[in-house]
Amino acid sequence: MSERDTRRRLLDELAAAEGPVSGPALADRLDVSRAAVWKQIEALREAGFEVASGADGYAVRSIPDYGADAIAYGLDTPYAVEFHDRLPSTNDRARELAAEGASDRLVVADEQTGGRGRLDRSWDSPPGGVYASLLRRPDRPPAHAPVFTLAAAVAVTRACREAGVDAVIKWPNDVLVAGSERKLAGVLTEMEGEADRISWLIVGIGANVDVDGATLPTGATSVRAAGGDVDRRRFCQRVVETVHGLAPDAVLPAWRENAVTLGRLVRVETPGGTVEGEAVDVEFPGALVVRTDDGDRVVHAGDCEHLRPA
Repeated sequence: MSERDTRRRLLDELAAAEGPVSGPALADRLDVSRAAVWKQIEALREAGFEVASGADGYAVRSIPDYGADAIAYGLDTPYAVEFHDRLPSTNDRARELAAEGASDRLVVADEQTGGRGRLDRSWDSPPGGVYASLLRRPDRPPAHAPVFTLAAAVAVTRACREAGVDAVIKWPNDVLVAGSERKLAGVLTEMEGEADRISWLIVGIGANVDVDGATLPTGATSVRAAGGDVDRRRFCQRVVETVHGLAPDAVLPAWRENAVTLGRLVRVETPGGTVEGEAVDVEFPGALVVRTDDGDRVVHAGDCEHLRPA
C-alpha cells in the first residue's frame, strides 16, 4: 500500500472514531507497522492538524482550514485528493493524471492562473475560491457526459444553500444568486471516449467562496459577498460527495428543483443558429426543451440568455 493510501485510510479511521484510537489498533486496521502509523501522524501534524496522543491513543482535536489532508478528512467518497497552492488549471492537471491511467482523483488548487469556462472563456480564479476537478471513469457512453455537468451544478447549488446563500441553476451549468442572478460558480466537463464508452471524464468546478466580491468581474459574486458561510473545506467536500452520490436517473429531477431557467423566455445561441422561446423542460442527458412559435426545440448545447425576470 502506498503512503498516499495509508494516509487516506488513517484519515478515514480517525474521522470515524468516536474517541482516541490506539497506535496498535490503527496499525492492525491499516495492516502497517506502528512506525508507519507514527510517521503519518507526524505528517498530519506538519500539515496543520492538531493530533492529541495519550495512553488511550490518537485523537484529532482540530484540522487546518484547507489542503489535501483537510479535504480528505471525513470525505465520504473514495477519491484521492491532490492539492496545489497554484495551478494554471485543475482540469489540465486532471488531464495529465488521466493520461497516466489514474482514476478517482480530486485535484484542488487554492488559485488558478489559467482557469477557463465553457467556450474557452477565461475564469477568474483568485485565492479563496474552490477550484476542483474530479477525474472519473464512469461506465457510460459518451452521449451521457452532459448529465455529469448537471449533477455538478446541483451539487454546487446545494453547497451554496447549505452555506446560507439562496442559489439557483441557469442552464446548463451556471450557479447564480437567486433574484440578482449574479454568478457564483460554473462547471466545465471534459472527456475522452470511444464509440460506446467514456474513457475518462473530468468535471471541473469553479466556485467563488471566500473571495472579495469587489475583485470579481461584473456580474459575478461570491458566497462571502452574498453573506454566506465561507468554510471552503466543507463546501468542497459537500460538492464532491453530492456529485458522487447522485445516481444518473436522479440528476434531472434534482436539477429541475434548483433551476431558474425553466419557465423563462430564453435565447440560446447554438452551433446551428439562434433558438428563442420559453424553456419548458430538460431532457436526459441534459438538453433544454424550448417552446418556440414553430414548436418545441431540443437544444443539446449553446449559450443561454434569460430574456425576462421569472
